[in-house]
Amino acid sequence: AGCRVSEVSWLQMTHTHMDPEEGWLHVGNKESKGRDIHLLNKARKPLYTYLQTTGDTGRTYVFLSQRSERLTEEAIHYWSQRELIEDLTFLDLRHDFAHRAREAGWSLAEVANYLGDVPNNGVSALQSTVRSN
Repeated sequence: AGCRVSEVSWLQMTHTHMDPEEGWLHVGNKESKGRDIHLLNKARKPLYTYLQTTGDTGRTYVFLSQRSERLTEEAIHYWSQRELIEDLTFLDLRHDFAHRAREAGWSLAEVANYLGDVPNNGVSALQSTVRSN
């Protein structure tokens, strides 16, 4: 959905709004740079199932770890090194999402906002990374 690894790692239950029919996340830890990400069924259904099966709805973080109270960025990167997905990075997924959103007709400003990629001066860092067709 265009989240950064750190946003997934630090995602709190209070920022996760999920039911069997719809779901959205509030991500971004900077005060004025938070954004809502509405989840498509492909992402929402497994997340909803995960939340239902893990049981502890009173916990702080969405993704749990056996060693700490949340799954760390390092742990997420460790799992990304598994043979099944070793040639794919989380940054690749973000870029692919942005590219597909642009192809679907989203404006550059919409993509930048959805990805939380608008710096303090208001100029999108995406300008320098837009793929040409």
